[in-house]
Amino acid sequence: MSNILHSQGRGDVLAHVSGNLRRLRQAAGLSQIALAEASGISRRMIIAVEAGDANISLSSLDKLAAAMGVGFVDLVRDPDRQSLSDINEVTWRGVGPDSKGVLLGSAPAGNEAQMWMWSLQSGDSYQAEPDPQGWHEMIYVMEGVLTLVLSGVEKDYAAGAFAIYSSSQEYSYVNKGPAILRIVRNVVS
Repeated sequence: MSNILHSQGRGDVLAHVSGNLRRLRQAAGLSQIALAEASGISRRMIIAVEAGDANISLSSLDKLAAAMGVGFVDLVRDPDRQSLSDINEVTWRGVGPDSKGVLLGSAPAGNEAQMWMWSLQSGDSYQAEPDPQGWHEMIYVMEGVLTLVLSGVEKDYAAGAFAIYSSSQEYSYVNKGPAILRIVRNVVS
């Protein structure tokens, strides 16, 4: 399963991303071409995202945010909500309807801290792209068994267990069990 932010229908997070990207790019004084060059994301992708016509990876959103000097949360949050501590947006969906990543909120850190509620149906997985150096994740398993794969090495974590690791490596979450997996995921940069 990819780490792509998919449209979920009316008023979803991609609508926020579309408007926020355009507004923040213009506020930064960047053309679409300049943002493409600064972020390494194609101009065609930027045009499509701003038009609300494209799905985009979470890591590509990170690159766009960094190129504009803003945080990931600034791109995905509802612009009508002022509080960063209450975002509550689905930003990833897996194959099954119960597999999703919900960005619950964010708090200041060296750069940023995010809290997510993540669930995976049986047999589903999330394949992440490495984050920049200095980023970390803290995972707490609430229900089920998480198979965490770090740089190709698998380790199982049952309900009540946690893991803290650098996310500047290849990593994935896998639910090999028969029941739903629910985790709290904190991302710190």
